[in-house]
Amino acid sequence: MGKPTGFIEYKRKKQTYRDPLERVGDWDEFVIPLSDEVLQKQGARCMDCGIPFCHTGLPMGGPAASGCPLNNLIPEWNDLVYRDHWKDALDRLHKTNNFPEFTGRVCPAPCEGSCVLGIKTIESEIVDRGFREGWILPEPPPVRTGKKVAVVGSGPSGLACAAQLNRAGHWVTVYERADRIGGLLMYGIPNMKLDKRHVVERRINLMATEGVRFVTNTEIGKDLSAAQLRDECDAIVICTGSTKPRDLPIEGRNLKGVHFAMDFLRANTKSLLDSGHADGQYISARDKHVIVIGGGDTGTDCVGTSMRHGCKSLVQFEILERPPDTRLPNNPWPEWPRVYKLDYGQDEAKARFGDDPRTYLINTSKFVGDENGVVKALHTTNVEWVPTPGGPPFRSVPGTEKVWPADLVLLAMGFLGPESPVLDQLGVEKDPRSNAKAEYGKFATNVPGVFTAGDARRGQSLVVWAIHEGRSAARECDRYLMGSTDLP
Repeated sequence: MGKPTGFIEYKRKKQTYRDPLERVGDWDEFVIPLSDEVLQKQGARCMDCGIPFCHTGLPMGGPAASGCPLNNLIPEWNDLVYRDHWKDALDRLHKTNNFPEFTGRVCPAPCEGSCVLGIKTIESEIVDRGFREGWILPEPPPVRTGKKVAVVGSGPSGLACAAQLNRAGHWVTVYERADRIGGLLMYGIPNMKLDKRHVVERRINLMATEGVRFVTNTEIGKDLSAAQLRDECDAIVICTGSTKPRDLPIEGRNLKGVHFAMDFLRANTKSLLDSGHADGQYISARDKHVIVIGGGDTGTDCVGTSMRHGCKSLVQFEILERPPDTRLPNNPWPEWPRVYKLDYGQDEAKARFGDDPRTYLINTSKFVGDENGVVKALHTTNVEWVPTPGGPPFRSVPGTEKVWPADLVLLAMGFLGPESPVLDQLGVEKDPRSNAKAEYGKFATNVPGVFTAGDARRGQSLVVWAIHEGRSAARECDRYLMGSTDLP
């Protein structure tokens, strides 16, 4: 694969980004595409590994997880790009991934953590070139089975599942409670990371042309009963995601100005798409002291969005300790490197305010409001991770109390599981974490003909895992409907 001496001749070229202080002035994507010549040299660096860890993602993402959960054929399309066979590279890319334009932009790339290449850039450039060149065209199935399948939820798992079931010839209808299709891809990920009109809607329109039916503003279990849907369809696949946010039930939680991260992000993107923010129907961080509680991608997206609003100051709290600068002995290659890094949002905050906005080993104890019931400050203490009998695995450090000014507080502490109207109405069993219960590899719930995939089944995870599960659930649903399956 690639050029035998490529990894010696060519240095690694990372993704390049627009200047932080420039890009916070708009909502355009911040990655600068690399030239074909640079991408071909990066593809040339692929070394034909004896064991290509880059595409050996483990089924459940365990402690030794490495590589791509979709088992993308990365060495093959690296080699094809190096040899200037871009269309063939696109074919290999689509063999395992329905939406490489999504994963190439928002996946943290566990494949890259188990390799040395700039894989994300190559992936997205292959598919973007495919659209530009007109290679990606609607491919409706030549024969229809007559079977009807309802996919509940239009996030990455729901879309992947729908695409595969449609390819098998079933009539697929995707139900989405929001006003636009895409779920997390549309309203959970900000536009500067994943452009909605030019990237997300481009693929959705293609799927609609191929025969997938999309129904918006319809929440199954509320606007349409799950029982009625079950009567109308031969099978149902639940892909509602893990959307129940973890709360922070402390004094002052009900003050105005304290919001869940997804409420902040969702309203921002909707207002941006509806009116370019002219309607004012969003939670603004302009001229406010913003505190983001929690890390991860959601916390970073809150930071990046607040920076674009023009916040007065910004701090991000993480209760965990700062990651090490290099791998620890218990985190060897090819596992995902659990090391310190500046993501795009923190990089923007640092460029404007002078430092990484994150504060580690800190816990919020209460919110304080003004006479109008609006948050104006919060109290914190530093913590140390020492187990306490019958309590949390950390304790406050005496003498570290601090008061922080805060006009806007965003809670980005993860998610606890799926919202459950559709699960309850169908009688779907749940696991101890409140997720829809279904065995990995089978994806069938306790209700005949009802399947589940993505975050609704496995809990909060990556877009690439959601696509993997959506494809896998489609295969098992097709087997249930037809007695066998040809889906990959």
